[in-house]
Amino acid sequence: MHNLIRPILLIEDNPIDIDLTRRAFVKRKVANPIEVARDGEEALAVISRWPAGGLIPVVILLNLKLPKIDGLEVLRYLKTHPEFLAIPVVVLTSSTEDRDIKEAYHLGANSYIVKPIDFEKFVDVVTQIDLYWNVINTPAR
Repeated sequence: MHNLIRPILLIEDNPIDIDLTRRAFVKRKVANPIEVARDGEEALAVISRWPAGGLIPVVILLNLKLPKIDGLEVLRYLKTHPEFLAIPVVVLTSSTEDRDIKEAYHLGANSYIVKPIDFEKFVDVVTQIDLYWNVINTPAR
């Protein structure tokens, strides 16, 4: 039996940023499949399937400004659920507001990254995320 490559969950509502993220991961040759949830409600639906045998992601990339249920609520749910507490959550957002940064870390975010506008800088961010979470870090099993 071969090892399954755990996915990366991207929780993002902006189609341009979803495409940018996918292109950056392709350019970086990241092997993990990318699962996308386009709003907070869809994210919680995806998360609710994990206890029934869904493949838990190696890392979650979370935008804060989401329709229906915002990213901070999704983060709050993840970090108060005993089975999901160990999943690393990287907030990848355009918000530079101090209160968002403080609240994200207070709720248990592992990292807070402001989205770069330039594609090459975005690829650099994806490279760092990939290197850290897939190469350097030892995930909970």
